[in-house]
Amino acid sequence: MLPTPSTSHLTSPTIYPPSEDSYLLLDTLSSAPQTHFLSSRFPPPTLSPLILEVGVGSGVVIAFLAANASSILGRDDFLALGCDVNLDACHEAGKTVIQACEDQGTAATARQWLGVTCTDLATSMKRGCIDVLIFNPPYVPTECLPSHPETGMGEEGTMLELAWAGGEEGMEVTSRLLKDLDRLLSANGVAYVLLCRGNRPEQLSERLSKEGWEVDVAGSSGKKAGWEKLVVLRICRP
Repeated sequence: MLPTPSTSHLTSPTIYPPSEDSYLLLDTLSSAPQTHFLSSRFPPPTLSPLILEVGVGSGVVIAFLAANASSILGRDDFLALGCDVNLDACHEAGKTVIQACEDQGTAATARQWLGVTCTDLATSMKRGCIDVLIFNPPYVPTECLPSHPETGMGEEGTMLELAWAGGEEGMEVTSRLLKDLDRLLSANGVAYVLLCRGNRPEQLSERLSKEGWEVDVAGSSGKKAGWEKLVVLRICRP
């Protein structure tokens, strides 16, 4: 079992802490089917893959990938970056990544960490540049979405709400990212997107498949009922 990065250094109350959804992503990405898929999708000597986590929060997921790239991707040559609307998360996630690499004895990979940009989803990313995209969105169904602070800083309650409040059916933010996938992903690019039961992942999978995407359930929580059941969809071009 690969070690979970430490987030004991986090002090900001505005940052979403690692929770069940975070750990499901770690388990999914390090599972045998996904490590086989990723190492086959990006074999050497193809170009070094670029990994992006949208909404890094504490940084635990992107840190896990960076520190364990040789086990998950089957190669050590990669570049990783993150983005988040929360400026505190942008500052702290980088610390999580560097600490995880040092703890794993892979400090050299810290040089492959490009940092975190404070931006709305992945709108600042260049077309076709992302090989592996991970998104743990605000997926909880709510009546409305909180407003984004222009500076990346805001009141504690607002910044935390941005991390979990998903609007109608919990899909307003996720839908925006999914509409941008075709622009973001490279030819062999793949996205891992976490959803809850209330997001209707089965219907979403059917719709994405009709649009030409290959969609598979890469991981799920053990819960059998209720909107809180979590799934991770793997989305890529055939």
